[in-house]
Amino acid sequence: MKKKWLALSLALAFVGTSNSLYAEGNSNAGEEKSASCVSCHGEHGNSMVSTFPKLAQQHASYLIKQLRAFKDGTRKDPMMSAMAIGLSDTDMADIAAFYAEQKISHNALPVLNDDDDDEGKPAAKAGETVQAMIAQGADLYRNGDLESEVSACIACHGPSGEGNKPAAFPSLKSQHADYLIKTLSDFKSGKRSNNPENMMHMIAKKMTIEEIKAVSYRISMMK
Repeated sequence: MKKKWLALSLALAFVGTSNSLYAEGNSNAGEEKSASCVSCHGEHGNSMVSTFPKLAQQHASYLIKQLRAFKDGTRKDPMMSAMAIGLSDTDMADIAAFYAEQKISHNALPVLNDDDDDEGKPAAKAGETVQAMIAQGADLYRNGDLESEVSACIACHGPSGEGNKPAAFPSLKSQHADYLIKTLSDFKSGKRSNNPENMMHMIAKKMTIEEIKAVSYRISMMK
């Protein structure tokens, strides 16, 4: 019960919060306008490179919010800022509408990096370790950690990683684990901070690297 308090308290913090309204885009127009996104994010928003995020099935409200942040400089990324600077609000809405209609691909079981596990461990043991980390991540996702004051991910991102469209909280399910690890690490270090009152930084800075990897592996397996 105490662990669940973390999820409840965070969810209640956002009750009554006003959210920006996002115009409905034209997905057909968005498909054409997304041509320059294909090289990094894939033809239908399922990137082949695990450090580039999948955009397929992402909430349009979240995608528009991020494109605006790249354009106005509140989210820093030289490549994405250059791409977003020439986009109008209509362009952003159209592109977001296209990706929101695509189906996200599923991931294979994560493979541990050398720093995740001891070298020379038998493959069967490594597989057991992956499953153990996923189980650890599942507990953290659902319940948080009261002792270290890490809030449960479920409060904002839903029981299946589906996110929250009205609040523009992103869908996380089936996202690349490598991208999630990078994102949480950037929130932890403060490199990324374009979220309401730096909420994700306040959560991630309390997480260990092991916890970041574990919850990222778990989320990558959500469908």
